[in-house]
Formats: sequence, structure tokens, C-alpha cells
Amino acid sequence: MRRIKSFHIVKAFKIALAAVLSILTANLLGLKYAVTAGIITVLSIQNTKRETLKTARNRGLAFLCALALAFLCYALVGFGVGAFILYLFLFALLCLSAGWGEAIAMDSVLISHFLTEQSFGRQMIANELLLFLIGTFYGILINLHLRKKEGEFDALSRQVDEEIKGIVHRMGENLMRADKTGYNSDCFARLEDRIRLAKESALRNWNNTLWSQSAYELDYIRMRENQSRVLRNIYDSIVRIDMLPAQTMQVAAFFCEIEKQYHRDNDVEGLLKILEKMLFNMKLEALPQSREEFEARALLFYTLMQLDEFLRLKNRFVVRYGATGRNPK
Repeated sequence: MRRIKSFHIVKAFKIALAAVLSILTANLLGLKYAVTAGIITVLSIQNTKRETLKTARNRGLAFLCALALAFLCYALVGFGVGAFILYLFLFALLCLSAGWGEAIAMDSVLISHFLTEQSFGRQMIANELLLFLIGTFYGILINLHLRKKEGEFDALSRQVDEEIKGIVHRMGENLMRADKTGYNSDCFARLEDRIRLAKESALRNWNNTLWSQSAYELDYIRMRENQSRVLRNIYDSIVRIDMLPAQTMQVAAFFCEIEKQYHRDNDVEGLLKILEKMLFNMKLEALPQSREEFEARALLFYTLMQLDEFLRLKNRFVVRYGATGRNPK
């Protein structure tokens, strides 16, 4: 059995507290079916602020539609099971079409009270509206304390950075080896896993921020994600190089320089200038003397072009957000 995690305990306490507060409030107001307010609260609590507000909005709109449909069904068919079945069919059809699927069960529980009471009077309508508002209010209130976990994202994004740095290091080493037998792509699976975790953290932080939002974290991890795809292309080129022309040493040294200067705040302008000079000099060198040398030098040139894209992705990001700031310029 898995050990109970602390955040699960906190969330369970939060759900129970909010439900109790809803029920007590409904009882204080003398509402019928007060327990329903607690159920509404439980169903309203989501993982992030944005999800909670979106769910509350959708269920609120759906509830107004449910009242109208229920009134028509009960008026036409009477207060019987047939009317409720007709209502359920129409309401489910509406919710599924509008993307309000999560509202079907909760709103229908409220509508079933009209059937139980055999009444659709103003007092019952007010009772159900108040149950909905109280339950939703406490569901939203209990989630207002949620905050961005910048520390979590920073830790995960630094793991991504370290994986990329390690990949660059291995590329520089294996480029100098004619035999690439032991060079595999396992490192990319680890990188993609780290990127996935960091992206999930960035999305949670985004959804838990309602004001003064910044897309810094999402843009940062997208930049690393795009760099990962570029590195995949470079890897595919390196493993095909089985001859080492004179230019190999220079390209391998450039990988080492990228690793040396690897830092999240580096705008890589200096690296881009070095790369520009390397590409210019390679065009001035003597033509290859054999087909094997031509193919190897072509792959090296393609590798440098991919490195140019790798660096420009970083440069565009740093230019947008600044060296240390998180607000776009």
C-alpha cells in the first residue's frame, strides 16, 4: 500500500472542511436538502484556481438551463418519473453538446428535489439556487489559497537543463569517435520525461495565477522542448559520421564551448558569433578529396546549422524575457 502523501492529507482536510461549512451554512438558512450543498462543494473543488472557476461557470450556466428544461418537462408531463427521464435526456444532450459534461450529475441532483417535493414553486427554486450558490462559493473559497510553486518548477527545469547539458557533452565526445557503437539515444528518453514533468508544473502554476500572469515558465519549457528536437536531429547526424575529417576537432571543440557557457541566463550572443565565423571559414576551405570526406563534412556542416537553430532558440527567449527577469520586454 502506498504511503499517504502530505498533500493528499491536506486536500482531504480541505474537502471535508469546505463541505461541512457548506452544510452548516445551508442549515443556518433553513434550506431543505442542506447536505446537497456539501456535495456541490466537493464536486466544485478542482486542482487549480482556473479549473475551479471554469467548472463553477459551466455548472452555473448548465443549472440555469436545467431549471428551464425541468420546468417545461414537469409542466408538460407532470411530476413523475417520466418527466424526470425526459429532462435527463434533454439536459444530458445539451451538456454533452456544450462541453458541460461535468454538470450533468450535480445539477440533476438539484432538479430531482422538485420531483421529490412535487412542486416547482418560487420557494423551491430559491432553495435550489441557494444550495448551488453556497456549495459553489465554498468550493471556490477553499481553493483561493492555491499559489504558484515556483520552487517546484525551478527544480524541475534545472533537471531539464542538466540533461541537455549532458547531451551536449556526450555529443562533443562521440563526435571524435569513428566507432559510434556505444552511443545510443537513451538520454533523450530521460530528457523528454524531465520536460514532461516541468511542463506539468508550469501549467499548474499558470492555472493557479489569476492576475499578473506571466508565460515565462511555459515559454521556457517550450524553448527547451524545441531545443530537444534540434538535438535529436544533431544526434541522428553524428551517429552517421564514420570518418573524421580535419574539421571534426573544431566542431567538437564548439560543443565543449557550448557546455562551458551553458547557463539559463546566457543570451548566447558570443556563441553565435563564434559559430558564424566557423561556418564562414568552412566555406573557404579546400573541397573534399573523396566521397567519404564529402559526406562527413556535409554532416558536420548540417550539425553546425542545427546548432545555430539550437542557440537562436535560446537567444530569442532571453531577448524576450531579459537575462534575469520574468516579464517579457
